[in-house]
Amino acid sequence: MSAPNSNQRKACWGARDELWKCLDDNQDNASSCEKFQKEFEASCPAQWVKHFTKRRDFLKYKDKMQTEGFEPADGPKESRS
Repeated sequence: MSAPNSNQRKACWGARDELWKCLDDNQDNASSCEKFQKEFEASCPAQWVKHFTKRRDFLKYKDKMQTEGFEPADGPKESRS
């Protein structure tokens, strides 16, 4: 597969941005954004779809950690004999 040209990249990024906006506006309810999801998948190479999906998940997680903070889980209790 050859690399997407400039117009194809712009179309992919635009479709990604529209999907992400829809997801943000609909509290990540994917069923409300099926039209945008199909356009995104049709406009982008499969590997890019996979990458952008993971990227969104990471950015959402990062934002959550920055706004809500991180609270470490209790580790195993040390036994003192």
